[in-house]
Amino acid sequence: MIHQLLRFEPILKSKIWGGQKLKTVLHKKATKKDVGESWEISDVQEDISIVNNGDLKGRALKGLIQEFKEQIVGEKVYLIFQDKFPLLIKFIDAKKTLSLQVHPNDILAQRRHNSLGKTEMWYIVDADKKAKIIIGFSEETDKKSFLKTVKSNDELALLNVDYVKKGDTFLVPSGRVHAIGKGVLLAEIQETSDVTYRISDWGRKDSNGKLRDLHLNLALDAIDYSAKSNYKAEYLKRKNNPSTIVDCKYFTTNYLHLTQDFIINNHDKDSFVIYMCVEGTVVFVYRNQHEKLRLGETILVPACIKNVTAITENAKLLEVFIK
Repeated sequence: MIHQLLRFEPILKSKIWGGQKLKTVLHKKATKKDVGESWEISDVQEDISIVNNGDLKGRALKGLIQEFKEQIVGEKVYLIFQDKFPLLIKFIDAKKTLSLQVHPNDILAQRRHNSLGKTEMWYIVDADKKAKIIIGFSEETDKKSFLKTVKSNDELALLNVDYVKKGDTFLVPSGRVHAIGKGVLLAEIQETSDVTYRISDWGRKDSNGKLRDLHLNLALDAIDYSAKSNYKAEYLKRKNNPSTIVDCKYFTTNYLHLTQDFIINNHDKDSFVIYMCVEGTVVFVYRNQHEKLRLGETILVPACIKNVTAITENAKLLEVFIK
């Protein structure tokens, strides 16, 4: 039986659009100036998370699941995913606007890449004044009309743009065109997949003076051309009581604002539970283990651990699990 709350060494990724906020705001040990992503929990091949605390320090997430199976992830999750951890957990810092992109659904990704698709969600941790994101279409369109705007470098003509602030949340299902705008720092929860189709990179060149590859033809068949009147996820911001932000087939994310010590009871969940600290500090206590989380830090509670005490005077957490 596993009796440890798990923390992992962040995997830092340099990006052409990355900045310094992962270091200056979230206290990541970044040595480069263009760090765009911190992979908090990953089972992506070549980037598998390593435990950095307790008796299991140095162990790979993959090996732990192979050894402890449903004790880590839950019976239902293990039945479906076996030894593969189903979620990829990140913090993202966009000093510059990311490419306009889309992710395929599971069926298309499996056929083309032998991979899961990618549905994801964003929680805005911080945002510069007038920072914005691109998400979905402003009106329903079709492949031909959208392709015309891309070819004429007028991509924004049909796209929806939202100005964002701290606490805003968005679900980005597979097929939804999107781009994180400059000045946005966010938490991202997604399926374990690294399949992205880049539609436009705004004419940007890399450090070698070359344009980055685009995947327009692949993207056109993956896009959902419908539109919504509102893309923002609405949720209750109550205290000391979880509020559901996103509840989809791939994951459920709750918002938990703690202003006092709190007993976390996960007896109703047949799943691991991940906590991402998006404001303040909190100490998780299980048996003799005390783990302090600051803004930008993440912890995984194995499925077999059902009761944890959270000690805090003020902390905002994202609580992530699979139903």
